[in-house]
Amino acid sequence: MEGFQLNIEIFKIVDVVIDRPLGSKHPVYDLTYPINYGYVENVFSGDGKEQDCYVLGVDEPITHFKGKVIAIIHRKDDVEDKWVVANKSYTKEEIKKLTYFTEKYFDSDIIVDEEEVDL
Repeated sequence: MEGFQLNIEIFKIVDVVIDRPLGSKHPVYDLTYPINYGYVENVFSGDGKEQDCYVLGVDEPITHFKGKVIAIIHRKDDVEDKWVVANKSYTKEEIKKLTYFTEKYFDSDIIVDEEEVDL
């Protein structure tokens, strides 16, 4: 992918602060989160805010999660990428399906171990 540089190692362990737990409503848009969503403190993304993360594999609302970055969703039409964090493996198609609730609005690729799939 021209111009894209991976700035974190896939499989890095991170601590995610969940600010939008499963079942919560988005503060602006008419959207309910079907998965837990949060950020990594003191790691900043392209929008100047802390790095956003989708957390997969937890079927209840949580406040924190420690897991591996298993993929990066690179948004070609936005200033930030999203990290996908979990404690088990997911296929690219599974990641696409689980994050589609918001990623459907963006032109994105799923990066897993330097491979990609268009969304």
